Amino acid sequence: MKKRLSISDIAKNLGISVTTVSFILNDKAKEKRISDALTHRVLDYVKKVGYKPNQLAKSLRTGKSKTLGLLVEDISNTFFANIAKQIEQRAYDHGYHILYCSMNNDVNRAKELIQLFHDRQIDGFIIAPTEGLSEVIHNLLKNNVPIVLFDRFIEDLDTNYVVSENKQGAYMGSKYLLEDLKATKVGMLTINSAQTQMRSRLDGYMQAMDEWGRDAVIKKIQVDQPNDITIDLVRDFIVDNKLDAVFFATNYIAITGLKAIKKYKLGIDKIVSFDDHAIFSLFQTPVTSLSQDIKGISDHIIQILLSEINGKSKGYQHIVIPCELKVRS
Repeated sequence: MKKRLSISDIAKNLGISVTTVSFILNDKAKEKRISDALTHRVLDYVKKVGYKPNQLAKSLRTGKSKTLGLLVEDISNTFFANIAKQIEQRAYDHGYHILYCSMNNDVNRAKELIQLFHDRQIDGFIIAPTEGLSEVIHNLLKNNVPIVLFDRFIEDLDTNYVVSENKQGAYMGSKYLLEDLKATKVGMLTINSAQTQMRSRLDGYMQAMDEWGRDAVIKKIQVDQPNDITIDLVRDFIVDNKLDAVFFATNYIAITGLKAIKKYKLGIDKIVSFDDHAIFSLFQTPVTSLSQDIKGISDHIIQILLSEINGKSKGYQHIVIPCELKVRS
């Protein structure tokens, strides 16, 4: 196996000091008043011989691994997948790489993954927290670990977070069904969760029902139950309550709901989903959605986290980003 080229080898081959090579490779040439000619000479040689710095040694020297940890519920979910793609690009633009994984709504798995990332000395965390992580995240904050929560936050912890305007978005979607589509009985299908984003969406739906003087009709389902059971529950919910419109609290519930509507020929065509999905345009039944600002969320996450990492933060930031009503007819 060919011997790995070191900074000492580069210095020896170019006839200059190891310190000079180190300054140039660590972007300190101007700070140390090293000439442009010598800087270009070193960089051209490094490129020619294909030198790659030892990242472990570099992280020990700088105190930074240039790696960020991203933890979400399910990376296959379109919202999280799109967020991950945007965050990965933003991080790369700033010289960082992303390690990401799914927690699958399993608090023990989540704790293990957070500890694993912490042991690997990542520079900061981006977390869509599952329930039961308050103590773990509190301990990270006590140890001054940079963290940004997104999609939802933990009410008893003061930390950075970036979320969508869930209550207002759900209100807009429910109002659209009542005011624009003239729905008379709007049901809401959501998940059995105490997470802040789900509670806010429920609050937005309830506000619209109260303002229009309509009864709230709500069904909470378990996210981990078999799909065929959920399909039958959706059918029963729509039929038993004689609904003429449905507000789905997430896009994955909406997809299951559309399957139920198609399978049982339920004739519901007044539908709104919180969070968009490309598949909605393929269904014959029109699905209006509350589209979340993926780019805006990602930009804020990276900006806040890098400010924390670089010691430029002036306190915790709470960013709430509006949703867009995407009408399909």
